[in-house]
Amino acid sequence: MNAPQRYERFVLPEGTKKVSYERDTKIINAASFTIEREDHTVGNVLRMQLHRDANVLFAGYKLPHPLQYKIIVRVHTTSQSSPMQAYNQAINDLDKELSCLKIAIESEVERRRH
Repeated sequence: MNAPQRYERFVLPEGTKKVSYERDTKIINAASFTIEREDHTVGNVLRMQLHRDANVLFAGYKLPHPLQYKIIVRVHTTSQSSPMQAYNQAINDLDKELSCLKIAIESEVERRRH
């Protein structure tokens, strides 16, 4: 069978960057971020978080091919921000939200044990 090994969906090959950045040469304040070994789960959550930023004019993602385990996130911002700033802010905000969610779940599990 020609299907790749299952672990290839998650394990980052040695020497490969998790995230790469490429500025758009045709549109000012636009860029693409290629995130290796991720899929719709991360792509959609990141896209929605970027849309919460008032300086983001466009945010979208795509999976180039079902057998390529990467997503490409496109971000276009106003002149008050840069795609890199918007991306970093979205990642930081998601980290905070997920940390709060983790604490809430853990405390509820602990509460139900006793």
